[in-house]
Amino acid sequence: MGGITIILIWFTAMLTVASVASMLGKRYGAVFPITAMATLIVIANIVASKIVTFGPLTVSAGVIAFSTTFFITDILSEVWGKRTAQKAVWVGFFANLILVLTIFIAIKWPAADFSLEYAEKFSEVLGPAPRIVLASMIAYLISQNHDVWAFHFWKKVTRDKFLWLRNNFSTVISQLLDIVIFTTIAFYGVFETHELIGIITGEYIVKVIIALIDTPFIYLVVQIVKKITPRQKVVEQKI
Repeated sequence: MGGITIILIWFTAMLTVASVASMLGKRYGAVFPITAMATLIVIANIVASKIVTFGPLTVSAGVIAFSTTFFITDILSEVWGKRTAQKAVWVGFFANLILVLTIFIAIKWPAADFSLEYAEKFSEVLGPAPRIVLASMIAYLISQNHDVWAFHFWKKVTRDKFLWLRNNFSTVISQLLDIVIFTTIAFYGVFETHELIGIITGEYIVKVIIALIDTPFIYLVVQIVKKITPRQKVVEQKI
């Protein structure tokens, strides 16, 4: 199975899971999509240290999981409002913080004598994670907060019309901010300058493609979830 096929299957699966979580939010509250978003952020940061190929492009293995978080943020903004979307951003931030602290402690914790070999492998695999998560935390706060702001800016400009426009316009700029900040902090000094530019270019192209592909999904989810009763909506604002 080719790399592009695997990525497309993975992306479809991620969008499906995020969509289902958002639709469950109709019945159980915004906590479902918020939890899905935090989970995707943690997953993205764990796998981000692996650089993979998408056809001729070079991207981080976390590109699919992280891009899907913008999809969830836009759903939260559209259905539950700006305040709930901003709360989701901070939940994701603290999930990141817990991840990096846990990994740091686990690496520094002396290993049992009989497991030293496995401990070395553990450190080799997850050792870069704190720097990557730090880069992600900074890029994440800037890009996600921009995404929420831009989404509602375009929503106001278009007078609550053209969901596709605010979904894509907010995401494509936010994704550019994210990938430039993240790649520079996470991989500067690790890769050559032309390699960093290649990663930024490749990831941005893939993220723009993902943003365009998720448009039909967001229309479907919003149509289903937006039929929330006034009573439910009040509950969501207290999350």
